[in-house]
Amino acid sequence: MNSTLDAQPGEEPEELPATEKDLAEDAPWKKIQQNTFTRWCNEHLKCVHKRIGDLQRDLSDGLRLIALLEVLSQKKMGRKYHPRPNFRQMKLENVSVALEFLEREHIKLVSIGECAMGARWGCDGDAMGMRWRCDGGAKRMEERVWME
Repeated sequence: MNSTLDAQPGEEPEELPATEKDLAEDAPWKKIQQNTFTRWCNEHLKCVHKRIGDLQRDLSDGLRLIALLEVLSQKKMGRKYHPRPNFRQMKLENVSVALEFLEREHIKLVSIGECAMGARWGCDGDAMGMRWRCDGGAKRMEERVWME
C-alpha cells in the first residue's frame, strides 16, 4: 500500500491521513515488531539449529513453530506431526498440533480473528497479535522453566 492516494496523471498525489498510515501494511511499527519477534525466535531456535528468515513463510508449515514451543517449554508436543509437510493439509495439521499444545499449557490466544489456523494465510494484523500473544505465553513458559 502506498502512503499516497492515487492521483490522476499530472496531479500531485495526496498524503494519507496519519491514522491510515499507521494501519497500512508497510507501517514502520509493524516492521519493527516483525523484526524484533523474528530475532527473539531465532535466539531460542539456535539450540535446535533452526532459523526464521520470514515469519509468514517460515511459520506456515508449523515445523518452526513446533520447534520453538518445544524449546521454550522443554516439552515434546505429545502428538505426532508431519516432519515433511508437502501438502497444505499437512501444514495446517502441524499448526493445529502447535495450537493444541498451547491450549494444553493454558496459554490463551486472543485477538487472532479468523486466522486461528496459522501465521501465513493472509491475516497479518491478526497473525501479528497471535505472534505477540505467543510471545507472552512463551515468556511464562520460560519463567516456569527457570523457576523449576
